This record gives sequence, C-alpha cells and structure tokens, in this order.
Amino acid sequence: MSTAPRLTALDALHRSLGATMTDFAGWDMPLRYGSERDEHNAVRTKAGLFDLSHMGEITLTGPEAVKVLDHALVGNISTVGVGRARYTHICREDGGILDDLIVYRLGETEFMVVANASNAQVVLDALTERAAGFDAEVRDDRDAYALLAVQGPESPDILKSLTDADLDGLKYYAGLPGTVAGVPALIARTGYTGEDGFELFVAPEHAVELWQALTKAGEGVGLIPCGLSCRDTLRLEAGMPLYGHELTTALTPFDAGLGRVVKFEKEGDFVGRAALEAAAERAASAAPRKLVGLIAEGRRVPRAGFPVVADGQVIGEVTSGAPSPTLGKPIAMAYVDAAHAAPGTSGVGVDIRGTHEPYEVVALPFYKRQK
Repeated sequence: MSTAPRLTALDALHRSLGATMTDFAGWDMPLRYGSERDEHNAVRTKAGLFDLSHMGEITLTGPEAVKVLDHALVGNISTVGVGRARYTHICREDGGILDDLIVYRLGETEFMVVANASNAQVVLDALTERAAGFDAEVRDDRDAYALLAVQGPESPDILKSLTDADLDGLKYYAGLPGTVAGVPALIARTGYTGEDGFELFVAPEHAVELWQALTKAGEGVGLIPCGLSCRDTLRLEAGMPLYGHELTTALTPFDAGLGRVVKFEKEGDFVGRAALEAAAERAASAAPRKLVGLIAEGRRVPRAGFPVVADGQVIGEVTSGAPSPTLGKPIAMAYVDAAHAAPGTSGVGVDIRGTHEPYEVVALPFYKRQK
C-alpha cells in the first residue's frame, strides 16, 4: 500500500519556481531549483532561502514539562532559560540515539521540541510514553507550523528590513516571538549550514506571503531559493551530523563524539543513564572508532557506506560524502579506528568500487565561517 507524500504549504510555489522535487522522509521537498553549486555558494557568500516545513514540532506544556524532558532526554533542560534553545539527543534505554533534537524553551512551562522529519513520529511516541505520570501534556504540532530558514552572511540585514524584533540581541541557539513582514513568527537562530541565519516558525497559511516577502527583501543582495541538496553539502562542510548517517540507534552520543550533550549531573534518572555511563567509561579508555574528516586527493566522490582502508585493511566506513563547492574537492565524514584518526595520518584511502582512492585525514569541521 503506497502512501502519497505530504506536501508543505509552499508546495505550489516550489513547483512554480521549477524546483526538482524529491520524496524525503515522506514529504515532497525541493531538492534543487537550479544549480546545487550556485545555491551552496549563495549561502556561503550571500543568502539562501529554505523550506524546512518537514521538520517535526512537538510541544510540551504543564507544570512538570521540564521534568518530562529531563527524564526523556540526555540533556539538562532545566538549565535552559526562557527564550533559549539547546541541542540534545533522545536515546533508547540501551543508549542508542533515537534522534538529535533542538529544544526551545518558549516559557516557564512551555517547550517546543524539533525533531528530524524521519524520526518525528518515533520522538513523539517516545515523549508521550515517557511523560506518563508527569503533570504535563505532549502535543503533536507538526501541522501547526511551516518553517522557513534564511541562511548566509546577508541574512541579518534581509530580516532586519522586515522586522523590528531585536535580532542583534538574539544569540546563537535562542528564539524570540516577533512579527516578520506582518506575519507572527517564532524567530530562531540555530542554523545547520555553518553560516549565520534564522529559522522562522509560522502558521502554514502565512508561509507563502512570508516566502515572497523574504524573496523581495533579498533581491538586491543575491538571496536565492535553496533545496535540500545544498543543505546537505553545507552541513557536511560544517561538520554537522545527519541522523541516519553520523547518528543511529547503533551508536551512543559517546560513540559519535558528542558525549558532551549527556549531562549526568542533572537531578533524577533519565532514560539510558546506566548504558550511557558505561559508554562514557568505554570512551574514556579507548573509543573504538572516531568521526573524522576526509579530503580527497583525486576527483572521485565517496558515498555513505564506502569502506575506509589502510594497509589493505578496512579501518572504517564513510557516513557522508559529497563534492565540496567551497574546498573544490570531494570530502567525507567517516568513523575510523582510533589508530588512524589523527589529522595527517598517512596511507588512508576510500575503497570506491574496488579502487583505493587516497584521502587526507583532517579534523572537523572542514569549513568555519569568519566571525
């Protein structure tokens, strides 16, 4: 039985712009509008406009909402101030990562959890189950929001022309309510491209008018619509993990080099604590594999699942790979044995269809923006 993909509020607009559409996590989403390289470079040098309405918003309210989140997630959510956001993980009892999340504290007793599209139902179900016995409500708000993102060095000036919200005072990983082009929005600053930028959570019925207002405001500075393809190369250059690639249920946050998101010092028990304490001990003694960057010496592009090799032995596996428009070479993230994880390690290659292509091991990220 086939299920038709879900459509965002901007679907007709994307098609009118000639977007190449693709099924992504059950949603019909724009992959690209024209050249992926042009879209990527626009975000790095000017600005890009994204439809991210496939992301999953889940609202928690009530006197014990924060206790639910401290129990359900690995982070210490009670220390998040109103108007701030935090990156965290939700894990299984065995420590495996169910998803990586951003949690926004909208009020003393109100939180919004943003899950990846592919995991939104899993996260919703887990939070609902883990909220049992607490004085709190878990609400599926996936249909309540459209999500637009403006990313790139010109994005602050573009948005300032449309809002009187205090963007200068809006820190990284924070959000504030405001009005953009007359549209009520939650304005957040938590980007996934390695550039400065903003995410705008709005009611779906306002999505088209806001997109059009942003497009007009950005015309003179090179803003263009951008699809999921360049979003992937942008986050890869910035060394940001993608669920299903760098993060899976087979890995704990410590395996993924993200043990810092696990807060053992918080009050009370949380799901996965015992397994994660054991994982932390293992990682402290010797991480079996480490996530590293790889830069190609040649032109062949590595893809997820390709073996990483050294001295004729498999020492790891590529998790994400693509041509890097910024570096002008193919790049990849890969988990490799600790003995080969140091930047500059020689003799490392990627097995691309039987040929061992030479790669340089580098520290992540590949790209950092100039502040």
